[in-house]
Amino acid sequence: MLIVMRTTATADDLERVKQYLIDGDFDFHQSTGANRVIIGVIGDAGSIDQSAVRALPGVLEIFRIPPEDQEQQ
Repeated sequence: MLIVMRTTATADDLERVKQYLIDGDFDFHQSTGANRVIIGVIGDAGSIDQSAVRALPGVLEIFRIPPEDQEQQ
């Protein structure tokens, strides 16, 4: 899952999102660009409540990354 923060997100907004993930025992990686911060959740994020994450201050959007097919032809 990728969590995209708004360009107007504050440091407190970012900390709230990270604390939400820590409280849920999720590992994540923060990528800070010139204008935007993106948080990549590592591992199975299927149990994350998308509505709860979207409702956090500073969150612009979230994207689920579908698992790769196990069978290739």
